[in-house]
Amino acid sequence: MKTVPCVEKFMTPMPHTINSGMPLKTAKEMMQKYGVRHLPVQVAGHLVGVLTDRDLKLAMSFKNSGELLVDDVMTPDPYAVLPKERLNHVVTEMANHKYGCAVVQQEDGKVIGIFTATDGLRAFGEALKVRRSLKKQGVKK
Repeated sequence: MKTVPCVEKFMTPMPHTINSGMPLKTAKEMMQKYGVRHLPVQVAGHLVGVLTDRDLKLAMSFKNSGELLVDDVMTPDPYAVLPKERLNHVVTEMANHKYGCAVVQQEDGKVIGIFTATDGLRAFGEALKVRRSLKKQGVKK
């Protein structure tokens, strides 16, 4: 039986990140420019949070949103995993806790990727394709 792949196989490498002290307007512009819904938040190269498009939309609806910084709105202590973490563990944790993403870090804490629910769906689609191919070949699991 084939082993479960690691999260690094399906993550988006080198994600765009933002500093916690940046204005929300900057975060909104980045998300629009790069077409992303999650921004890992860093301070001095260390992961401290994640900002989602949902967080941003809610905060932008406030009267004083022009004064808010990423730090005011981000979710602190995001779900973070090592690149060799097995995909089944990551997607189970994401589903159980309703996380929209997992930030992928090296052991030294450097952010090297992001695994989103969309990446999870892509992985699921690939697994179904492989299963269908094996079934057509008459291979039993």
